[in-house]
Amino acid sequence: MTAVRLAELYRYPVKGMTGQKLAATDLAAGETLPHDRRFAIVHGASQCDPTAPSWQPKRQFLQRMTDERLALLGIDYDDATEALTLKRDGKQVARGLLSLPIGQELINQFLNAFMKDPRGAVKIVSAPGIAFTDKPEKLVSLINLASVKDIERVTRAPVDPRRFRGNLILDGLPAWTEFDWIGRELAIGPARLKVVSRITRCAATNVNPATGDRDLNIPKALITGFGHADCGIYAEVLAGGRIAEGDTLTVA
Repeated sequence: MTAVRLAELYRYPVKGMTGQKLAATDLAAGETLPHDRRFAIVHGASQCDPTAPSWQPKRQFLQRMTDERLALLGIDYDDATEALTLKRDGKQVARGLLSLPIGQELINQFLNAFMKDPRGAVKIVSAPGIAFTDKPEKLVSLINLASVKDIERVTRAPVDPRRFRGNLILDGLPAWTEFDWIGRELAIGPARLKVVSRITRCAATNVNPATGDRDLNIPKALITGFGHADCGIYAEVLAGGRIAEGDTLTVA
């Protein structure tokens, strides 16, 4: 048995935007983290119908690979009220109740002014049961802090783990050990997960989450240093339960 620690926990209520740090959350079988990628932002050239949104490849939405300006916006999302608050440099710049058309319009007005997307008007969307993740399957992503640290040997510069936009941030295991977990089951408290694949990285990881600048080439660094473009793993939730920062993770 291998034991590691759940160092941090994040969800990303709006695809492409900053993550929301959590102290704890409840996992459910076959689901993402609650409200993870619940919302996405369609652009004017998107083939996704904003009146009946469905899962689509990430290029159909604003996302950090092509729209790095999203990194400049911090967010707070309240589950109970469905209130989304957008922040710039820690200060509120927009707020709307996404359960109401007027709240959605307030967010849309700000996003259009802020993004100035050349493809046309942008609009925040959601749909019951849809998670706008990069994969059509509902999965949880795990990042090993030691692997991120090892990438710094190639970049010769600090690599913020937030570049990889993971849900569960792990500490206490050797670099790249997580790749040996494919097909194995993990336990975090009462929750059980099965690791299904490695995560291949794109240009979204080149964006500095603190500044919005494209200041590193992470996929190139991975290929140069390690012979692949992967960092992190995807897992399917087999059995739900409450997990929290500091929990121990064990590998069967």
